Amino acid sequence: MSDLLIENGRLIDPSQGVDRQARLLIRGGLVAAVDPSDAEIPADCQRVDASGCIVAPGLVDLGVELREPGNEEDETIQSGSDAALAGGFTSILCTANTEPVIDSPGAVEFVRQKASRANGVRVHVIGCLSRQREGEQMAELGLLAEAGAVAFSDAPRPIASDALLKRSLDYCRMLNRVIFDIPEIPELAENGVMHEGQVSLTLGLKGLPTEAEDLAVARDVRLAEATSGRLHVGPVSTMGAVDMIRRVKSRKIAVTASVCPHNLCLLDSELRSFDSRFKVHPPLRSRRHVEMLREAVADGTIDAIQSGHRPRSREKKMNDLDLAPFGAATLETTLSAVSKFMIENGILTWPQAIDRLSTAPARIASIAGGSLAVGSLGDVVIIDPNATWQVDASQFRSHCISSPLDGQELSARVTHTIVGGVIRFQA
Repeated sequence: MSDLLIENGRLIDPSQGVDRQARLLIRGGLVAAVDPSDAEIPADCQRVDASGCIVAPGLVDLGVELREPGNEEDETIQSGSDAALAGGFTSILCTANTEPVIDSPGAVEFVRQKASRANGVRVHVIGCLSRQREGEQMAELGLLAEAGAVAFSDAPRPIASDALLKRSLDYCRMLNRVIFDIPEIPELAENGVMHEGQVSLTLGLKGLPTEAEDLAVARDVRLAEATSGRLHVGPVSTMGAVDMIRRVKSRKIAVTASVCPHNLCLLDSELRSFDSRFKVHPPLRSRRHVEMLREAVADGTIDAIQSGHRPRSREKKMNDLDLAPFGAATLETTLSAVSKFMIENGILTWPQAIDRLSTAPARIASIAGGSLAVGSLGDVVIIDPNATWQVDASQFRSHCISSPLDGQELSARVTHTIVGGVIRFQA
């Protein structure tokens, strides 16, 4: 494992409150020094000139669908890892909605071995909360945790059973694991295509009402309070969800939340085109919801921004809008979307953005990462904040080429993604 020196860059590390020009030395896969003296730098050290760039902890994503095994036409562990690297991610949490689902130690081990062979990002496994993701009986959470599962969820299915969620929150306190829930009441959201509002009414499309999310969040946070369990709700997309999360956080309840970048920058009016690339979940909402979500990210009510990467093959997304599946490829555009719509508009600073994309997600999932403190993992992203580029989904490394941002001009781009001191991606 070679040594690596990154120099002349703007080092941003929210975990330490660092934002200054500095050199970063990585040795043996770990951060060895910030601003090392010349004597500390090995003579044969590989050097990266980060002039004009931001050097930050590698991004961490709280929920990626890798689709392997079972749906390799949508994505594989290899292609998902490649896409993540291009987007600046060094660690991702993969969801359990594979075929077979990840509800056994063997399934956890399969993903971990395939990820190791992919030689890309660090892939952490989210195990099923319920057996077969059927939402009835609790899975063997203890065995899954022993096998390496870092969290539990039935995502993208919501946890419909109140009793199951309550028992699981109680049980996971002993395992020191967080539960992720996609907040939605299935009966209210059934057959919905897009945000329920004026646009859906005009288009004659069945809507996904905000109440489906609001009521689920209310249930989730109340059970988290009752059990003192660790719960993460998200991605969220409504004003009601934000309001409830803000209230429970004021009472110091251990609930965290996340949002997808497309819910921060696009409106439900995009569906007037009947283009299925805008059919995402949570759905694109109206302007009032988007504005409140942006405020919630800025003030910390929403802790993290996750990509919402739900890849689906071209053939599936070419269906009629009401038949096409929810989903989009977002790993390669998340950072740039945050830069374009949040940083350029003065809603977030770069240190805040890095916190929401790296430091906070690592803390929520209790995994290594999100920091450049001495002794931490040598996982680094180098970003050119002045770059502009036009999204061309046909060039994605992901198997999925459906993107709600296809054709848009975005700002900031990843120049290097470094995992364990090794450059895995270079633009």
